[in-house]
Amino acid sequence: MKILFITATYLGDAILSTGALDYLIQLYPDAEITVACGPVAAGIFAVAPNVKKVIALKKEPYAGHWLKLARETFAERWDIIVDLRNSLLSRIMRADKKYVWGPSDAKKHKVEQIADVMGGIRPPPAPKLWFDTATLEKASKIAPPGGPILAVGPTANWPGKEWPAENYISLIRALTAKDGILPDARLAVLAAPGEELRAWPVLNAVPKERQIDVIAKGPPLLSAAVLRNAALYIGNDSGITHAAAAAGAPTLALFGYGWPEIYRPWGPHCAYVATPETPEQLMKPHASPGAVKASLMTSLTVTAALEAAVKLWQKSHP
Repeated sequence: MKILFITATYLGDAILSTGALDYLIQLYPDAEITVACGPVAAGIFAVAPNVKKVIALKKEPYAGHWLKLARETFAERWDIIVDLRNSLLSRIMRADKKYVWGPSDAKKHKVEQIADVMGGIRPPPAPKLWFDTATLEKASKIAPPGGPILAVGPTANWPGKEWPAENYISLIRALTAKDGILPDARLAVLAAPGEELRAWPVLNAVPKERQIDVIAKGPPLLSAAVLRNAALYIGNDSGITHAAAAAGAPTLALFGYGWPEIYRPWGPHCAYVATPETPEQLMKPHASPGAVKASLMTSLTVTAALEAAVKLWQKSHP
């Protein structure tokens, strides 16, 4: 059996689709699977069982990325095609069965929407990550065994979604204080290449000997492997936050301009806290998202985030 699984460009959306892939792996343990996704997510899928090929689709002018995919897949006879991108290509390719993204209930969480595309899977399959031995070994060198780890993802791919660094620093110090829930915990700070200058001040919120530097240190799967051992993760609405949730870490997401009912991290070990304003209210003073050059999340207080973090910690560590 051969399966073509076409999923998202962005890391967070791609991770939210991993549960559907895992469902297929469990249902068809002898299948050979080809995954098409964005370059940043390619490593997430490359180590998954049954995945024989990953096609990294970098967006190109004039839909050149779809032409690339067509060259590599069109001549194949597929048993199943899953297309979460709603492409024309999947509609004209040969397959015995197709699951193609279409009109869905926009009020549902993305994981539930994907489950509906797959024929109404219940319960919706939770995101899942797979780890190879080499990645786990690298993660253990970055974060060797020791005291509890508070992990933080203080950056995002858009400035409007970044909670101010000074707020993260205040929150970290409250959580790791002698009377905090994680006194003297080690601090792991995660960020992608290009985000270093915004992440380093947050890492310096604790003394050097308690720092775990995961800032631009490798692919997302390596960051996720470090997060497997986090006692608590707190981060913006970003791909690494979904990686934390999929890795099993108690995950608190901070939302401003975003829709947590659709994009919150998935699972009973996850929670979120949001600004008092709606996304529409936050964007009203701005002509377009491109005009936003600073955080839209300043109204989310440290006190609100701290209360949410303590509540999640208590739930995760009864």
